[in-house]
Amino acid sequence: MAHTKNGKDELVFTVELKSRGNVKNVTLSNGGQGVLIEGTLGALKRAEFVEDVVLEVTGDNGVLRVDLAREHLAWQARKAEEDEAN
Repeated sequence: MAHTKNGKDELVFTVELKSRGNVKNVTLSNGGQGVLIEGTLGALKRAEFVEDVVLEVTGDNGVLRVDLAREHLAWQARKAEEDEAN
């Protein structure tokens, strides 16, 4: 996982869309803590790990990047399987 400026282990993400027209909804509530970002990446072109530390999903309309190591994802999948077995 990425080590962010605040020193916590957190997942970092970015969404890069080619056009504002691909954004369906962005909601930032005053006083509330919720944030909602919706849009369309379009048809899937590829999904891959970049340098084994960033999951990058590329569509016709943009790119979603999540700071998620391949090994961490594999560990989570194994853990979920073990939890289901118990």
